[in-house]
Amino acid sequence: MYVIVADAMGGDFAPEAPVRGALRALDEFDDISITLVGRREDIAGATKGARHPRLAVIDAREVIGNDESPVIALRRKKDSSLSRAFDVLREGQANALISAGSTGAVMAGSMFRLDRLPGVARPAITVLVPTPSGKPVVMLDAGANVDCAPETLAQFAVMGAVYARAMLGTDKPRVGLINIGEEAEKGNQQTKAAYQLLIQPNPIYDFAGNVESRGVPMGGVDVAVCDGFTGNVIMKTMEGVSRSLFDMIKEALNGSARAKVGGALIKPALKRLKAAVSAEEIGGALMLGASSLVVKAHGNSKEYAFFAGLRQARSLLQAGVVEKIRTSLPN
Repeated sequence: MYVIVADAMGGDFAPEAPVRGALRALDEFDDISITLVGRREDIAGATKGARHPRLAVIDAREVIGNDESPVIALRRKKDSSLSRAFDVLREGQANALISAGSTGAVMAGSMFRLDRLPGVARPAITVLVPTPSGKPVVMLDAGANVDCAPETLAQFAVMGAVYARAMLGTDKPRVGLINIGEEAEKGNQQTKAAYQLLIQPNPIYDFAGNVESRGVPMGGVDVAVCDGFTGNVIMKTMEGVSRSLFDMIKEALNGSARAKVGGALIKPALKRLKAAVSAEEIGGALMLGASSLVVKAHGNSKEYAFFAGLRQARSLLQAGVVEKIRTSLPN
C-alpha cells in the first residue's frame, strides 16, 4: 500500500480540487491511501460528506501563498499545510507528496526539508513533453530554478539522462541544450558556458548540441536542458497553443453541415490527441533530485488534474523511480 500525502490547501482551486481529486483516486486505485493536510473544517466541507477508509486528515492551520518568500514562509509557517506535508514525508509516514501550491515553496521544501540525492545540488522540475513519435522528451528544468549556473545545467543533463535511461529505456540519451539557435556560438553567457561543459565526453549521454524550443515537441533530442524560467515559458506556451488550436479546430468543424459530418468522423481521434497533449491528463511534474518522491501539480489544477497528479505519483512509486535515479547517478 502506497501512502501519498497531499497539500489540500495549495493551488487556485483548493481545497475542493485536491480533496475531490483525492476521493476520485481512492475510488480508482485500491493500492493507495491518501493523507490530506490542511484546515480540517475546509477539508470536511470539500468532501461534501463523503468518507473513505483509506483517507486520513491532518489539521494544519496556515497556508503558504504564492506571493510569499518560499524559504521564509516554510521556516515561519510551521503549521502550514505544505510544511506539515513535508514533515509527514520526511518522517517516513508517506511514500510521496503532491502539491499544487507555490512552486518556490515546493522547491524549497524539496531542498531543505528533504535530503537530496547524492551529488545533486538543486532538484529540478522534470516534465515529459509528448512528441509525434509517441516517445516523450524529458525536459528540465520546468520552473523550479529560475536562474541557473552553467554547472547546474550540466547536472540537469546528467539527471535527465539517467531518468530517460531508467524510465524510458533510452540506452544513451541524446541531450540538447535549449537555445535560440543550433549554432555553437549562439546564446547568452549562461548557455555558452554550459555548452562548453556539456560538450565534454560523458559516459551517460551524448551531447547533441543546441536545440531550439520548437525542436522539443518534435522529438529532436531525448533530453532537453534549460533553466527554470525558459522551461516554464516553453511549457505554458505549449499549453496555450494546444488549447487555442483545439478551439480553432472545434470552431471550424462547426462551420457548415459538411464540416460537422467530417467532425463527427474525426472526433474520436481528436479526443485521443487532446488527451495526449493535455496538461490535465499529465497531472504534475516530478521534482527530480529530491530523496523522496515529490510531484508538483499545476497551480490551476481542478479535480481531474489533481487526480491525474495522484495517478502519476502512484505510477512513479510503482516504477521505483527515485531509487532507480539514486542507484544510477554517478558517485
